[in-house]
Amino acid sequence: MGETIRIAGADGFEFSAYHEPSFTPRKGGVIVIQEIFGIDRHVRADVGRWAKAGYDAIAPSLYDRREWGFTAEHDPAGMQAGIANARATPIEQALTDIAACRDFLKAHGAQKVCVVGYCYGGSLAWLSACQLDGIAAASSYYGSMVQANAALTPKSPTIVHLGRTDHGIPADEVAQALHQHHPDLPVYIYEGAGHGFNNESPERYNAEAADLARHRTLELFEAA
Repeated sequence: MGETIRIAGADGFEFSAYHEPSFTPRKGGVIVIQEIFGIDRHVRADVGRWAKAGYDAIAPSLYDRREWGFTAEHDPAGMQAGIANARATPIEQALTDIAACRDFLKAHGAQKVCVVGYCYGGSLAWLSACQLDGIAAASSYYGSMVQANAALTPKSPTIVHLGRTDHGIPADEVAQALHQHHPDLPVYIYEGAGHGFNNESPERYNAEAADLARHRTLELFEAA
């Protein structure tokens, strides 16, 4: 079963993180990076899926310095609150908290640590792959900041997932920007899938796309 723990960031602040050890012989560690809605039931469910797949999984609560334990519903008010917290959280601070989770997993025996992130976390997964050392592989789902940071070079194997019907992130433009700088980087566009297709909320979930993207991510992590 998962539990909420505390991890010290680079600034000494102890942020919370949802942690679940691997159910099977451990293959490594996975940092699950949240959407704008915080460590809600969907993020915790994703942590559980990675634990069942054999990974020591952890999801840092990246808004804790601003609002401890923040979660929001997937409605206009929740969207507004989540965006406000994301914008008020410095990118470098989020990356150092992700690095602290990397160090936690390594200290607890994970020989390799991978990163997967969704929405806000998809952007941070891309930036983690490009700016942090010690990340074995990264899987970025529909991150709004990926296109603007496409010139950055990942330090480890990285894949990107996009929904064809995502109204906020133009899939073809993101893929073109990435391939301009990284011609061989795998960018997967899922037909019929919109933003948040991995999230099991009824208004966003696309089971076929989510299953295929998770299969590709698992293959990436296992090969790292």
